[in-house]
Amino acid sequence: MTETRLRTWSHSAAYSLTALVISVLALQNLRYGFYQLFYLALAMTALLLAGLVYTYFCRRHQLSAPGHLIILAGLNSGLVAAVLTMNAPGISHWAMPLLVLNLLILPLRQGLALCALLLLPVIAVTWLGNPVTDAVITSAGLLLLAAVTALYVWHYDHMTQSAQDLAITDPITGAHNARFLDETLQKEISRAIATGHPLSVISLSLDHHDQIRDLHGKRGLNRLLSQITRQLFETIRAGDSLYSLQDSEFFLILPFTPEEGLRVIAERIRRTIAERDWPETGKVSVSLGCTTRGNGDTSTELLRQRATNAMLEARKHGADSAWFTPGEPVRA
Repeated sequence: MTETRLRTWSHSAAYSLTALVISVLALQNLRYGFYQLFYLALAMTALLLAGLVYTYFCRRHQLSAPGHLIILAGLNSGLVAAVLTMNAPGISHWAMPLLVLNLLILPLRQGLALCALLLLPVIAVTWLGNPVTDAVITSAGLLLLAAVTALYVWHYDHMTQSAQDLAITDPITGAHNARFLDETLQKEISRAIATGHPLSVISLSLDHHDQIRDLHGKRGLNRLLSQITRQLFETIRAGDSLYSLQDSEFFLILPFTPEEGLRVIAERIRRTIAERDWPETGKVSVSLGCTTRGNGDTSTELLRQRATNAMLEARKHGADSAWFTPGEPVRA
């Protein structure tokens, strides 16, 4: 199940259960003749059902749907107004399902802010109009519920982010993996087309990696690749991105980089790796294939293939070399 679909189901369930709780409160207040509370609960139930309908219609955009904030702000504002204007016993307990709903539906920061805006007047009225013991119990219950729910949401968000990072990160080097390369490169190509700024890429391969693996084993090769990755991260600029591919190859995306800058960066990378004495393996070298986006490069395949061909051409000219293959000049 995708993250969007999971959030759609959880949002629908949260709205539905909260609407059920509030509708039960509406019936109870109608039964005992508390008509103001009945109408309040009826209005809140209508908003909750509106949230349920909104969730259905925006089911493919749950991660960025702004309407939830508007709906929940209306619910919280209505309850705060009722708490401040009605002298109704037990109305502070109505905040409990809204606290959970705020944190389950909204991003954590927005949910916490809305919960704080709800809790402050509710707790203040509770302390002003109830005995100390009742006020302590009610306040502690509300704060504990908010804290437990927020902790759960934070833990879930943390686990989700960790899973996303693992899905796009190479476990050996820590760089982005090939799965994430095409997506990012296509975005950068589209941005370069829209803005007219240059875009360059580098295909980098470790020379004699088969011999290194034979001499130092797979673990030794993996440690070397990890060390090279850290060195590359220190060498490239902020905004550039690094990807680890199979067969000891890397790929770099360099936005806003013309041919002159690309040649400087490629030479800096080549010299940095060649001049360093690496632990266990000693001196190593890399071959680099460099190219810039041409007028016909509107998708990732051509740009990646030209960079790979340039890297193979660099290998033909011997280890520890860089080769530049230009693309078709971009017409303004």
